[in-house]
Amino acid sequence: MPQPQGPELEAVRARRAELKQRYLAEATARPGSTVRGVHHLALICRDVEETIRFYQELLGFPLVELVENRDYAGSSHFFFDIGNRNLLGFFDFPGHEHPDFSETIGAVQHLALSTSPEEFAAARKRLDGAGISYLGPDRGIENSLYIRDPNGVGIEFYCEELGVFEGEPLLSS
Repeated sequence: MPQPQGPELEAVRARRAELKQRYLAEATARPGSTVRGVHHLALICRDVEETIRFYQELLGFPLVELVENRDYAGSSHFFFDIGNRNLLGFFDFPGHEHPDFSETIGAVQHLALSTSPEEFAAARKRLDGAGISYLGPDRGIENSLYIRDPNGVGIEFYCEELGVFEGEPLLSS
């Protein structure tokens, strides 16, 4: 997609600086969140078995539940353990044709998943072994590896601690 340039880029950067000044509180003045955290993300898949095999067998995220969706007869709702008491959920909707993934308003751009250096290297090795292409270290971004799942969902393996971005703590412990 085309990126802003020249005066348009400068206007975007100035607007970001204004928003940061107006809304980003210092960590010491920041109130606590009103929720406990993410229980699960719920995404839509094209094929239940293909999605299970990708996440459980390739990525190593154990399947922990597979039930019928309570809101849509015949639809599956299933969950993977993605660590730290977080779940990644999927639905399928048999009988519905869904367009392929598109990067647009309301879509998930990617899920960034924290990983240790050892697991980062192991994930890269598994992807290489499976012939799955990825972006990241090849672009000079040494601590990120980006893939797309069979449904088009972007996954980032981010070799960084939870609550930290580019070495800077964003959350208090």
